Amino acid sequence: MTSVAFDLTRIGAGLSFAAALPEVSTALDSRTSLVVSAPPGTGKTTLVPPLLAARSTGRVIVTQPRRVAARAAARRLAQLDGSSLGDRVGFTVRGERAVGPTTRVEFVTAGVLLRRMLDDPGLDGVDAVIIDEVHERALETDLLIGLLSEVRELRDDLVLVAMSATLDAARIAAVLGDDDAPAPIVDHEVPAFPLTERWAPGDAPRLDERGVTRDFLDHVARTAASAARDLTRDDAAADALVFAPGAREVAEIARRLRTLDTSFDVRELHGQLSAAEQDAVIRGRRPTDPPRIIVTTSLAESSLTVPGVRLVVDSCLSRHPQRDAARGMSGLVTTAAPRSSCVQRAGRATRQGPGTVIRCVDERTFAAAPARPAPEIAVADLTDAALLLACWGAPGGAGLRLIDRPPADSLAEALTVLRGLGAIDDENRATAEGRALSRIPADPRLARALRDGAPLVGARLAAEVVALLGGDVRIAEADAARALVALRDGRTPEARRWRSDAERLERLVDATPGIRSDLDGVGLVIALAFPERIAQRVERTAEGATFLLASGTRAGMRGPLAATEWIAVADVTRASGRAAAGSGAVIRAAAALTETQMERAANHLRTDRVEAEFTAGRVQARRERRIGAILSSSAPVRASVDEGRDAVLRALRRDGLGVFTWSDSADALRRRLALLRRELGSPWPDVSEAGLLDALDAWLAPELDALASGTPAARIDLTSALRRLLPWPEAARLDELVPERLEVPSGSRVRIDYPAVDDAARPVVAVKLQECFGWAETPRLVDGRVPVLFHLLSPAGRPLAVTDDLASFWSGPYAQVRAEMRGRYPKHPWPEDPWTAAPTRHTKNRAGR
Repeated sequence: MTSVAFDLTRIGAGLSFAAALPEVSTALDSRTSLVVSAPPGTGKTTLVPPLLAARSTGRVIVTQPRRVAARAAARRLAQLDGSSLGDRVGFTVRGERAVGPTTRVEFVTAGVLLRRMLDDPGLDGVDAVIIDEVHERALETDLLIGLLSEVRELRDDLVLVAMSATLDAARIAAVLGDDDAPAPIVDHEVPAFPLTERWAPGDAPRLDERGVTRDFLDHVARTAASAARDLTRDDAAADALVFAPGAREVAEIARRLRTLDTSFDVRELHGQLSAAEQDAVIRGRRPTDPPRIIVTTSLAESSLTVPGVRLVVDSCLSRHPQRDAARGMSGLVTTAAPRSSCVQRAGRATRQGPGTVIRCVDERTFAAAPARPAPEIAVADLTDAALLLACWGAPGGAGLRLIDRPPADSLAEALTVLRGLGAIDDENRATAEGRALSRIPADPRLARALRDGAPLVGARLAAEVVALLGGDVRIAEADAARALVALRDGRTPEARRWRSDAERLERLVDATPGIRSDLDGVGLVIALAFPERIAQRVERTAEGATFLLASGTRAGMRGPLAATEWIAVADVTRASGRAAAGSGAVIRAAAALTETQMERAANHLRTDRVEAEFTAGRVQARRERRIGAILSSSAPVRASVDEGRDAVLRALRRDGLGVFTWSDSADALRRRLALLRRELGSPWPDVSEAGLLDALDAWLAPELDALASGTPAARIDLTSALRRLLPWPEAARLDELVPERLEVPSGSRVRIDYPAVDDAARPVVAVKLQECFGWAETPRLVDGRVPVLFHLLSPAGRPLAVTDDLASFWSGPYAQVRAEMRGRYPKHPWPEDPWTAAPTRHTKNRAGR
């Protein structure tokens, strides 16, 4: 490529970063990687690209996180260079390209470069890549750093520069550097003009369950109008910049401002505007034009520079992607803006002189906001990223030098989706289908819906739906089909951009003869993309309906589709309040779905099986047909033996042995065996809860089969089952070691109460005191290891004493018991020497003979 000289002196006139160009050149004389940190508006995006072009003969590629920023930066540099856009300076964004054979500097979005690298991993003809706005930590920007670092291992001549307004420079330098040294850092600082900070909190809350409140939007508009009037009285050339979280809030605040004060030229600036409308804002105004109030999104934090701004009014809100792993949902959420973002916003007021920032919160609320934004790789859906990494040959980012690794759970979920699409194999490598999907500039699920939906509903309709879902279009009343009708007839920049995207997507698939596009196919295309979001209405509410998605998520919905039984959901997000109907989620975009379409899109989610449960002591079964988590039909059936056995085992694992009714004899045998296990250990069986559950086949197999065949639990003999665990020949001594009853000196055989299975207590015998006369020593069980604990009773069966040492009792406490009881029970013997006296047998012993 023929080298074309850029006049850096002319281009850099009035830009403070021109003073840093020698330092950049010096750093690149010895290294091919560099980190540049400089405040917004200093000119780094304008000056570094032509500097690198002057040092090489190949093309310089500059990435931007947004299309509008790429277009604006290219137009700005071409204008300063005095060349036509597309000549020496050009740009490429999705659906738009202005590049020629003589282009030296090309501005692109990060996504464009990522897909270009899949076809041209060596970046032939490219001598340098500049990654701008790294501080935003956009997912595609982070991936680019990883891929380009690997390319540089094969191409040591490729220059890689990372630039940002506010940057963790040392960390980025470590990633871009070599194994032995980090990349050099050029930190350009400029003297800051004075900034006046003011706080203007509103009376109403900023957010509710529906998003930004109307009262807060009113407050921001009133604050901006009042402050702008004060500003222009002192400086007629000054403009105001108002930051809102999204395009909807931008439009709402702008509408309010136009009503509050007609003397201002109120402009909007966000990514959904046409290029001409964006350029009109960025160019500034003539001295004779009325003062401006520009209402913008985070787009103007650092990506774009708006001239003439001396006042910033900040809502201190931002919108960012967030993934709900528990529900399998992702979407944009509105939260407090990070403080670092608010600092950048405020800096827009002091680029050309002293300025003022008015934050529409109090200082405590501002201090409680996050310090900096979370990396998008940590919170976003990773399906598209995972496919790109697989196509690159680094599944999951293995081996790449990334700033942050993708979270394991989010990555695993993305890989599961890709395997379901057939895009990767069992080793997470890209398949031929995956490579074909990666060439379609859309989420892999939407790309699959485009390919599979075109033969069913027509290439045009499939492309229209994918363009709708993949774009930034707001879908009124969550009705995707109505949104398509409005876009087809619309003349807005949004509609024109959608039509352009749809036409481009349509060219990527083969048209099927005889297939006519019909709005009835909208739901099918959505269902092909997101079969797990097929949903059935399960409840009507006063304001809408609640739907159950095949994934198991419940979500509320308002609008005309709330009356539809089956829908295909394109967008569902976390929410609270009335719109969510208590479900915790709201459907934002969907289309009606017929049962035939549902069967075609979600056949792989269909199940038809018998569900058996062990409840109320009996196996009960139903044949259930489901689509994912949605139950479509259910009827009672008789379970097979295997199904019944599985049901009993699940119940035992869930509820334990309490699912059975233990008879007295079974409980007593279990207690006796537990004592033997405690005192003697093996081979006596472990009859604890865990031990019995682990050995079910050894002692309960016949009973499990009986239960599985329909026998009620009440008819199961657990005593006989437990005896299967007795070890032989040791079992012959069971009654000797732990007898059921103890023969006392009176001749009575009194039942022994053994302790509970997990209780370390001793066996208890409750017997009337007179029946123990003649017993000098306490009897012991388990070969003399365990003394019996006696509960000695009065002739009336009332407690007198508790002892496990009869000899000590006779020689001590008995005397006091005798003295008290002789008068109360004169007909009963109370000898002075009970250990030698003859026992008295009580025919009505209530101790349980």
